[in-house]
Amino acid sequence: MTVKQRGSGWSIKLVFNLYKLFGYKFVYFLMYPVSFFYFLFASNVKYSLKKYYKTLGLKFNDWIYFEHLRMFAICLVDRFISKYDPNSYNFIYEEKETILEIMNSKTILLFSHFGGWASSSSNPVTKNRINIVMHEVILDSIKEIENSIEKKLSNIHVIDQSMGQIPVSIEIANAISNNEIIAIMADRATSDKYKYKAKFFGKDAYFNKNPFKISYKTRTPILCCFVVNTGLQKYKVETIKLNLDFNLKEKEAIDIAIKEYVELFEDILLKYPNQWFNFYNFWESK
Repeated sequence: MTVKQRGSGWSIKLVFNLYKLFGYKFVYFLMYPVSFFYFLFASNVKYSLKKYYKTLGLKFNDWIYFEHLRMFAICLVDRFISKYDPNSYNFIYEEKETILEIMNSKTILLFSHFGGWASSSSNPVTKNRINIVMHEVILDSIKEIENSIEKKLSNIHVIDQSMGQIPVSIEIANAISNNEIIAIMADRATSDKYKYKAKFFGKDAYFNKNPFKISYKTRTPILCCFVVNTGLQKYKVETIKLNLDFNLKEKEAIDIAIKEYVELFEDILLKYPNQWFNFYNFWESK
Protein backbone atom coordinates (compact mmCIF):
# COMPACT_ATOMS: atom_id res chain seq x y z
CA MET A 1 0.00 0.00 0.00
CA THR A 2 1.38 3.36 -1.04
CA VAL A 3 0.16 6.54 0.61
CA LYS A 4 -0.38 9.30 -1.91
CA GLN A 5 1.36 12.58 -1.14
CA ARG A 6 -0.75 15.66 -0.43
CA GLY A 7 0.03 19.29 -1.15
CA SER A 8 2.68 20.81 -3.39
CA GLY A 9 5.86 22.78 -2.86
CA TRP A 10 4.76 25.85 -4.80
CA SER A 11 1.42 26.12 -2.98
CA ILE A 12 3.03 25.80 0.45
CA LYS A 13 5.62 28.42 -0.47
CA LEU A 14 2.90 30.78 -1.75
CA VAL A 15 0.83 30.43 1.42
CA PHE A 16 3.89 30.94 3.61
CA ASN A 17 4.81 34.14 1.75
CA LEU A 18 1.23 35.38 2.05
CA TYR A 19 1.43 34.76 5.79
CA LYS A 20 4.56 36.92 6.04
CA LEU A 21 2.83 39.70 4.09
CA PHE A 22 -0.69 39.66 5.54
CA GLY A 23 -0.54 37.67 8.77
CA TYR A 24 -2.08 34.50 10.10
CA LYS A 25 -5.79 35.42 9.93
CA PHE A 26 -5.49 36.02 6.20
CA VAL A 27 -4.01 32.55 5.69
CA TYR A 28 -6.55 30.96 8.02
CA PHE A 29 -9.50 32.25 5.99
CA LEU A 30 -7.67 31.55 2.73
CA MET A 31 -7.96 27.86 3.61
CA TYR A 32 -11.69 28.03 2.86
CA PRO A 33 -11.29 28.46 -0.94
CA VAL A 34 -8.21 26.21 -0.95
CA SER A 35 -10.19 23.45 0.75
CA PHE A 36 -13.07 23.99 -1.64
CA PHE A 37 -10.72 23.35 -4.57
CA TYR A 38 -9.77 19.95 -3.14
CA PHE A 39 -13.41 19.37 -2.24
CA LEU A 40 -14.21 19.57 -5.95
CA PHE A 41 -11.32 17.57 -7.36
CA ALA A 42 -9.98 15.11 -4.72
CA SER A 43 -12.59 12.41 -5.33
CA ASN A 44 -10.32 9.60 -4.11
CA VAL A 45 -10.01 11.34 -0.74
CA LYS A 46 -13.77 11.64 -0.45
CA TYR A 47 -14.16 7.94 -1.15
CA SER A 48 -11.69 7.01 1.62
CA LEU A 49 -13.21 9.43 4.14
CA LYS A 50 -16.70 8.13 3.42
CA LYS A 51 -15.52 4.65 4.41
CA TYR A 52 -13.75 6.06 7.46
CA TYR A 53 -16.83 7.83 8.83
CA LYS A 54 -19.00 4.81 8.08
CA THR A 55 -16.63 2.55 10.03
CA LEU A 56 -16.77 4.97 12.99
CA GLY A 57 -20.56 4.90 12.81
CA LEU A 58 -20.74 8.64 12.14
CA LYS A 59 -22.69 10.52 9.51
CA PHE A 60 -20.89 11.80 6.43
CA ASN A 61 -21.99 14.52 4.04
CA ASP A 62 -20.46 17.22 1.87
CA TRP A 63 -20.12 19.70 4.74
CA ILE A 64 -18.34 17.15 6.97
CA TYR A 65 -16.07 16.27 4.05
CA PHE A 66 -15.25 19.95 3.44
CA GLU A 67 -14.53 20.56 7.14
CA HIS A 68 -12.21 17.55 7.26
CA LEU A 69 -10.26 18.93 4.29
CA ARG A 70 -10.16 22.40 5.86
CA MET A 71 -8.84 21.04 9.15
CA PHE A 72 -6.10 19.20 7.29
CA ALA A 73 -5.18 22.38 5.41
CA ILE A 74 -4.99 24.38 8.65
CA CYS A 75 -2.82 21.80 10.42
CA LEU A 76 -0.54 21.56 7.38
CA VAL A 77 -0.10 25.34 7.24
CA ASP A 78 0.49 25.42 11.01
CA ARG A 79 3.28 22.89 10.58
CA PHE A 80 5.32 25.45 8.63
CA ILE A 81 4.29 28.68 10.31
CA SER A 82 4.97 27.20 13.76
CA LYS A 83 8.57 26.62 12.72
CA TYR A 84 8.92 30.23 11.63
CA ASP A 85 7.21 31.73 14.68
CA PRO A 86 6.72 29.06 17.39
CA ASN A 87 5.87 31.62 20.07
CA SER A 88 2.69 32.62 18.20
CA TYR A 89 1.17 29.22 19.02
CA ASN A 90 -0.55 28.23 22.24
CA PHE A 91 -0.32 24.57 23.30
CA ILE A 92 -2.38 23.79 26.37
CA TYR A 93 -1.33 20.77 28.42
CA GLU A 94 -3.42 19.22 31.14
CA GLU A 95 -1.31 18.22 34.14
CA LYS A 96 1.70 19.94 32.60
CA GLU A 97 4.01 19.37 35.57
CA THR A 98 3.34 15.62 35.51
CA ILE A 99 4.06 15.50 31.78
CA LEU A 100 7.29 17.43 32.26
CA GLU A 101 8.41 15.02 34.96
CA ILE A 102 7.84 12.06 32.63
CA MET A 103 9.51 13.68 29.62
CA ASN A 104 12.58 14.86 31.50
CA SER A 105 13.76 11.26 31.36
CA LYS A 106 13.69 8.58 28.67
CA THR A 107 10.21 8.31 27.18
CA ILE A 108 8.54 6.91 24.09
CA LEU A 109 6.18 9.56 22.76
CA LEU A 110 3.44 7.84 20.79
CA PHE A 111 2.09 10.08 18.02
CA SER A 112 -0.32 9.45 15.15
CA HIS A 113 -1.16 11.32 11.94
CA PHE A 114 -3.61 13.34 13.97
CA GLY A 115 -4.17 17.06 14.47
CA GLY A 116 -1.17 19.30 15.06
CA TRP A 117 1.43 16.73 16.04
CA ALA A 118 3.98 18.35 13.68
CA SER A 119 3.30 21.87 14.97
CA SER A 120 3.82 20.77 18.57
CA SER A 121 7.37 19.69 17.74
CA SER A 122 8.24 23.29 16.84
CA ASN A 123 7.83 24.43 20.44
CA PRO A 124 8.14 21.36 22.68
CA VAL A 125 7.08 21.50 26.31
CA THR A 126 10.32 19.88 27.47
CA LYS A 127 13.97 20.84 27.09
CA ASN A 128 14.88 17.18 26.76
CA ARG A 129 15.90 16.16 23.26
CA ILE A 130 13.10 14.64 21.18
CA ASN A 131 14.16 12.17 18.50
CA ILE A 132 11.38 11.73 15.93
CA VAL A 133 11.59 8.39 14.13
CA MET A 134 9.91 8.88 10.79
CA HIS A 135 9.88 8.11 7.10
CA GLU A 136 7.50 10.77 6.00
CA VAL A 137 5.69 10.70 2.69
CA ILE A 138 5.97 14.31 1.58
CA LEU A 139 7.30 15.81 -1.62
CA ASP A 140 10.96 16.83 -1.75
CA SER A 141 9.89 20.37 -2.66
CA ILE A 142 7.82 20.60 0.54
CA LYS A 143 10.63 19.13 2.62
CA GLU A 144 13.06 21.71 1.21
CA ILE A 145 10.76 24.54 2.29
CA GLU A 146 10.46 23.07 5.78
CA ASN A 147 14.22 22.66 6.10
CA SER A 148 14.80 26.24 4.96
CA ILE A 149 12.72 27.69 7.81
CA GLU A 150 14.79 28.70 10.81
CA LYS A 151 14.05 26.59 13.88
CA LYS A 152 14.31 29.14 16.69
CA LEU A 153 13.30 27.12 19.76
CA SER A 154 13.20 23.52 18.63
CA ASN A 155 15.27 20.76 20.27
CA ILE A 156 14.13 18.21 17.71
CA HIS A 157 16.24 15.58 15.99
CA VAL A 158 14.80 13.50 13.15
CA ILE A 159 15.87 9.86 12.84
CA ASP A 160 15.22 9.17 9.17
CA GLN A 161 14.05 5.61 8.62
CA SER A 162 15.27 5.73 5.03
CA MET A 163 18.80 5.27 6.47
CA GLY A 164 18.03 1.59 7.02
CA GLN A 165 17.17 -0.55 10.03
CA ILE A 166 20.64 -0.87 11.58
CA PRO A 167 21.57 2.87 11.65
CA VAL A 168 18.07 3.73 12.91
CA SER A 169 18.27 1.09 15.66
CA ILE A 170 21.66 2.43 16.76
CA GLU A 171 20.35 6.01 16.95
CA ILE A 172 17.31 4.90 18.96
CA ALA A 173 19.48 2.90 21.36
CA ASN A 174 21.86 5.84 21.84
CA ALA A 175 18.99 8.25 22.48
CA ILE A 176 17.42 6.00 25.11
CA SER A 177 20.78 5.45 26.80
CA ASN A 178 21.09 9.26 26.98
CA ASN A 179 17.68 9.48 28.70
CA GLU A 180 16.18 11.24 25.67
CA ILE A 181 12.70 11.03 24.13
CA ILE A 182 11.82 8.82 21.16
CA ALA A 183 8.74 9.91 19.18
CA ILE A 184 7.18 7.33 16.86
CA MET A 185 3.98 7.11 14.82
CA ALA A 186 1.76 4.30 16.04
CA ASP A 187 -0.83 4.39 13.27
CA ARG A 188 1.46 3.49 10.38
CA ALA A 189 4.20 0.86 10.30
CA THR A 190 6.89 1.39 7.67
CA SER A 191 8.03 -2.24 7.77
CA ASP A 192 5.94 -5.39 7.42
CA LYS A 193 7.78 -6.97 10.37
CA TYR A 194 6.30 -4.34 12.71
CA LYS A 195 2.70 -4.52 11.49
CA TYR A 196 0.35 -5.62 14.25
CA LYS A 197 -3.21 -6.63 13.45
CA ALA A 198 -5.83 -5.44 15.92
CA LYS A 199 -9.56 -4.87 16.03
CA PHE A 200 -10.18 -1.18 15.38
CA PHE A 201 -13.82 -0.10 15.45
CA GLY A 202 -14.70 -3.76 15.02
CA LYS A 203 -12.58 -4.36 11.91
CA ASP A 204 -9.05 -5.66 11.38
CA ALA A 205 -6.47 -2.90 11.00
CA TYR A 206 -2.69 -2.68 11.25
CA PHE A 207 -0.69 -0.65 13.74
CA ASN A 208 3.00 -0.13 14.41
CA LYS A 209 4.30 -2.64 16.95
CA ASN A 210 7.84 -1.23 17.02
CA PRO A 211 7.42 1.46 19.75
CA PHE A 212 5.89 -1.14 22.07
CA LYS A 213 8.78 -3.55 21.43
CA ILE A 214 11.30 -0.79 22.13
CA SER A 215 9.44 0.08 25.34
CA TYR A 216 9.49 -3.50 26.57
CA LYS A 217 13.13 -4.21 25.72
CA THR A 218 14.42 -0.95 27.23
CA ARG A 219 11.94 -0.59 30.12
CA THR A 220 10.91 2.82 28.79
CA PRO A 221 7.48 4.35 29.59
CA ILE A 222 5.08 5.25 26.78
CA LEU A 223 3.24 8.56 26.64
CA CYS A 224 0.38 8.73 24.10
CA CYS A 225 0.05 12.22 22.69
CA PHE A 226 -2.87 13.69 20.71
CA VAL A 227 -2.55 17.35 19.63
CA VAL A 228 -6.08 18.68 19.05
CA ASN A 229 -6.70 21.88 17.09
CA THR A 230 -9.10 24.11 19.04
CA GLY A 231 -8.87 27.43 17.15
CA LEU A 232 -6.56 29.94 15.51
CA GLN A 233 -3.03 28.86 16.45
CA LYS A 234 -4.42 27.03 19.49
CA TYR A 235 -4.01 23.36 20.35
CA LYS A 236 -4.97 21.20 23.29
CA VAL A 237 -2.51 18.39 24.01
CA GLU A 238 -4.11 15.27 25.45
CA THR A 239 -1.66 12.78 26.92
CA ILE A 240 -2.16 9.34 28.44
CA LYS A 241 0.59 7.23 29.96
CA LEU A 242 0.70 3.55 29.00
CA ASN A 243 2.32 1.19 31.47
CA LEU A 244 3.62 -2.02 29.97
CA ASP A 245 3.75 -4.84 32.48
CA PHE A 246 7.40 -5.82 32.29
CA ASN A 247 6.73 -8.82 34.52
CA LEU A 248 4.80 -10.45 31.69
CA LYS A 249 6.34 -12.10 28.65
CA GLU A 250 7.02 -9.70 25.79
CA LYS A 251 4.17 -10.81 23.51
CA GLU A 252 1.56 -10.72 26.24
CA ALA A 253 2.69 -7.32 27.53
CA ILE A 254 2.66 -5.84 24.01
CA ASP A 255 -0.75 -7.35 23.21
CA ILE A 256 -2.27 -5.70 26.28
CA ALA A 257 -0.57 -2.33 25.65
CA ILE A 258 -1.59 -2.14 21.98
CA LYS A 259 -5.17 -3.03 22.86
CA GLU A 260 -5.17 -0.20 25.41
CA TYR A 261 -3.69 2.22 22.87
CA VAL A 262 -6.26 1.27 20.22
CA GLU A 263 -9.12 1.86 22.67
CA LEU A 264 -7.68 5.28 23.54
CA PHE A 265 -7.32 6.12 19.87
CA GLU A 266 -10.92 5.09 19.18
CA ASP A 267 -12.12 7.43 21.93
CA ILE A 268 -10.07 10.32 20.52
CA LEU A 269 -11.34 9.79 16.97
CA LEU A 270 -14.96 9.67 18.09
CA LYS A 271 -14.45 13.05 19.78
CA TYR A 272 -12.41 14.62 16.95
CA PRO A 273 -13.07 12.57 13.79
CA ASN A 274 -12.00 15.33 11.38
CA GLN A 275 -8.46 15.54 12.76
CA TRP A 276 -7.12 12.17 11.62
CA PHE A 277 -5.29 12.63 8.33
CA ASN A 278 -4.91 9.14 6.89
CA PHE A 279 -6.51 9.69 3.49
CA TYR A 280 -6.73 6.07 2.43
CA ASN A 281 -8.70 3.01 3.51
CA PHE A 282 -7.00 2.18 6.81
CA TRP A 283 -8.86 -1.14 6.99
CA GLU A 284 -7.83 -2.44 3.59
CA SER A 285 -6.01 -5.80 3.37
CA LYS A 286 -2.26 -5.52 3.72
